[in-house]
Amino acid sequence: MQTVGIVDWHGSEDFAPLMLVMSGQEKHRLIRSLGEVAEALVAAWTADDGREYIAAVKTCLDAIQGNIPAKTARDALIRAAEEAGIPVIAAVH
Repeated sequence: MQTVGIVDWHGSEDFAPLMLVMSGQEKHRLIRSLGEVAEALVAAWTADDGREYIAAVKTCLDAIQGNIPAKTARDALIRAAEEAGIPVIAAVH
């Protein structure tokens, strides 16, 4: 597997921000980086047993390790949100 390079947890030019509409205290969670993807999946997710959720966690880890682009983790997060019934508001570039 080819390495993409050192990953910036706090931002990436190829990572378009998105908003998750969550339940609970923090209704709107802005996701702008891999670090925020990881935090949302681990700390704020409502259901942690779906197939897309598990795939998103693995994809996020691969992206953090620099094995795949951050955009791939973003896409996996969107699929996991759809699976969990969490609305996503995405910025269009």
